[in-house]
Amino acid sequence: MAITYPLTFPTTNAPADIVWGGESVVSSTSSPFTGEMEVQQFDGQIWHGTVNYPPLERADAEEIVSFLLELDGMYGTFLLSPPGAGAPRGAAGGTPLVAGGSQTGTDLDTDGWPVDTEVLLKGDFLQIGTGLAARLYKSLIDVTSDGSGDATLTLWPRIKASSSPADNAPIVTSAAAGLFRLAANRNDWTVDTALHYGISFAFRSEP
Repeated sequence: MAITYPLTFPTTNAPADIVWGGESVVSSTSSPFTGEMEVQQFDGQIWHGTVNYPPLERADAEEIVSFLLELDGMYGTFLLSPPGAGAPRGAAGGTPLVAGGSQTGTDLDTDGWPVDTEVLLKGDFLQIGTGLAARLYKSLIDVTSDGSGDATLTLWPRIKASSSPADNAPIVTSAAAGLFRLAANRNDWTVDTALHYGISFAFRSEP
């Protein structure tokens, strides 16, 4: 049976914790004489983190081990929903859509929200696209729709031209997920004499 990406993240056993963070691509140089810094901001912004599991019996661990091997190092992709992405703190609702194609940067015009409603609060996650096109974003501001149900979102990470959503692409606010891959080609796990498995792995988002 052929492996088809993106894989579904294993859900039989919940991780003990997930280290979650964001990384911005910014270069800097410092003068050896004055200590003054020059910084340059680039478009790259990615999610990254580490999944840590509690000690697992072999019957439970093998599902996760097989998942890691199916990814074939950094080649394969999977969908992951971060902690706190189950439901937004804002009211959300409606049928939110991207309003206009080829949008890039931090701001995204949208429509289809309930009218005159605080639809998202600062920190809410949302998903745009599905499958290999799924991207995960976080709202950086409180968002209130206007009388037509339109709203401009300010998001992290920036929307890149290579993954810019199409006009009328759906916006998912419940159980939002994004496309990720392993951060390294090698992944190790421990097995003690009682056949208890210790598993952790690092990941990064697909820009």
